[in-house]
Amino acid sequence: MLSYSIPNNYKDSFPTVKQVFSKFLHGDRVIWMVCIILGMVSILAVYSSISSLAYKYRDGNTLYYLVKHGGMLLLSFLIMFMIHKVNYRYFARLSQILIWVSAVLLLLTLLLGINLNDASRWLHIPIINANFQTSDLAKIALIVYISRLLVVKRQVLHDFRQGFLPLLLPILLICGLILPANFSTAVMLFAACFALLFVGGVPFKYLTLVVGSSLAGLILLVSIASVKPDLLPRLNTWKNRIVNFESGESQANYQIEHAMMAIKSGGVLPSGPGTGDSRNYLPHPYSDMIYAFIIEEYGSIIGGCGLLLLYLIFMYRCLKIARDCQREFGRLLVFGISFLIVFQAFINMGVAVNLLPTTGQPLPLVSMGGTSILFTCLAVGIILSVSRNTADKAVKRKSYSFRKSHSHGIA
Repeated sequence: MLSYSIPNNYKDSFPTVKQVFSKFLHGDRVIWMVCIILGMVSILAVYSSISSLAYKYRDGNTLYYLVKHGGMLLLSFLIMFMIHKVNYRYFARLSQILIWVSAVLLLLTLLLGINLNDASRWLHIPIINANFQTSDLAKIALIVYISRLLVVKRQVLHDFRQGFLPLLLPILLICGLILPANFSTAVMLFAACFALLFVGGVPFKYLTLVVGSSLAGLILLVSIASVKPDLLPRLNTWKNRIVNFESGESQANYQIEHAMMAIKSGGVLPSGPGTGDSRNYLPHPYSDMIYAFIIEEYGSIIGGCGLLLLYLIFMYRCLKIARDCQREFGRLLVFGISFLIVFQAFINMGVAVNLLPTTGQPLPLVSMGGTSILFTCLAVGIILSVSRNTADKAVKRKSYSFRKSHSHGIA
């Protein structure tokens, strides 16, 4: 009988996962794995849930959406890879320009953007024939800019005019420009900035002032919009969502009701990909309500708790990176970005399980989308950049201490 054995050098020609990470993918390996797993879940869930959209717009060609979404994920992960190779300190300088670019783009979006459901959230780019959601860029630019200012103003944070006011104004500007078209994104970004100010050491009296003045400004804006509806065309939509959520009316709150039907039919154990029926009746099962669709096909344990666990692991690893980082800017940057990503994930999942009113927030790295996935991966790339620089400096410190102790030992 002939026998054949694979040569050892042939086996060694295939790199292991550890070798791939050490040579190509730097930074926190757990975060890389979490993002890769979320990307794989996204491919399976989007392809399984896209049939109704494909029959409506592409004559049943589901492959079109699979290739489009897969290509966007591939491009987004490529951007994440490129960003994680850049020193994160460069983003502090870049944010001084991007914060004003974001403000101009948000203003243009309100005036000239694509109007959908009384909301102008996208700018059309004619050269590449694509729509660009400007708030995705503004979220990252604001977090980076505030993180930088907290370091620059560290010694004068107790002074209202010199320390606190320069922090407050860009937050109110960006959130105020997002608010008319996207209330949930503006509130989410404001909450992330508030948490960042708290961690950054802003005095509690100023934080109280932020909350009070913001609530007063929102009440005033709503009052004016009640008299002049053109100022906030989506005001009635916000009111109806909150009222319907509190009253629990199934007819008015049909999105959450259908999501609960999908979750109930999913059960505890997974039934497998492609078995979900909610794709035929669940509104936006590939984007806003993808969490409910995943639970239907993968069960409450693997689909529901599994996704929740992945985001908790992501947050834990980010907090660990922030703790180990020696530079204050890096610590604040990682905390602010990770809080924003995980908070958005919790909002999406909370809507699906009827804990929150409908918001329209996608599930980060899972929902089908364009700029949402792209800028989320860009944000994760910044976190990995901080992790990579922190790890490199830790290795240099250990190497220096070893050489120093070894030289003393020889002496």
